[in-house]
Amino acid sequence: GYVMELFYFAWVRDKMGRDGEQIQLPDGIHTAGEFIEWFKDRGTAEAEVIGASEMVKMAVNQEYAGPSHPISDDDEVALFPPVTGG
Repeated sequence: GYVMELFYFAWVRDKMGRDGEQIQLPDGIHTAGEFIEWFKDRGTAEAEVIGASEMVKMAVNQEYAGPSHPISDDDEVALFPPVTGG
């Protein structure tokens, strides 16, 4: 099967303790929103990252993705804080 490339940026990377990983997407995960729900349940760090979900953005193949955005195993997914000025 395919492996999803998952990347973390800025404080998300600090919280996760790494800048990314490769994951097997579980069956039944077809949208960005479903991915976030699954990701949140993986562990404490993930829950803390997603707990700030109004602050965390998700990109699929380097394009911003809303909750209904389709995702699949061969996508590249990034989790990052919103870009702020200053």
